[in-house]
Amino acid sequence: MIEKFLLAFIPVFVAIDPIGLVAIFIGLGTSASSEHRKRQAFLGLFTGLLVSIGFIFLGKIIFKALGITVADFQVGGGLILLALAVRELVGFGPHDRGGSDEFGVVPLGMPLIAGPALLTALLILVDSVGLVFTLVSLLVNLALVAIALCNADRFARWMGTQGLRGISKIIALLLAAIAISLIRRGWQMH
Repeated sequence: MIEKFLLAFIPVFVAIDPIGLVAIFIGLGTSASSEHRKRQAFLGLFTGLLVSIGFIFLGKIIFKALGITVADFQVGGGLILLALAVRELVGFGPHDRGGSDEFGVVPLGMPLIAGPALLTALLILVDSVGLVFTLVSLLVNLALVAIALCNADRFARWMGTQGLRGISKIIALLLAAIAISLIRRGWQMH
């Protein structure tokens, strides 16, 4: 039983990457208040949970109905991440127009928490270890993400405003690299 849980937990942990999410979360919310960041974290976690559970039950059906593959999904997710990273790096989008810091649903919930890597892993895990172990490992990993995001403010205070701006740009560059990696892997699968 513990072995099956670990077989489900480890791939989901790697796909979500709670530690990496903290840095991205801080980078996305540099100009937001602590209260607003917590609200966005909740939205991101809730979105990630809903998308993941929906995908566990409907993913194969949706892929088949639309005639798409996992590779297509990776390319699509990569393009979304790339667009968000470019917007942050170049300064296009809502930040230039004095827009809000709404990042909980997109990109935090989807595609950062519930991205192509996680959704693909969930589909595979349901077949290999079963629905119960897959759901439990998803919930445990999302709880770890919640703990990590709740403690992000401590890290933010330690870094300071200038440090967070620098982290934000580095994270945007890393998001662009992750996006290109997803696109490349999806393209190679074709």
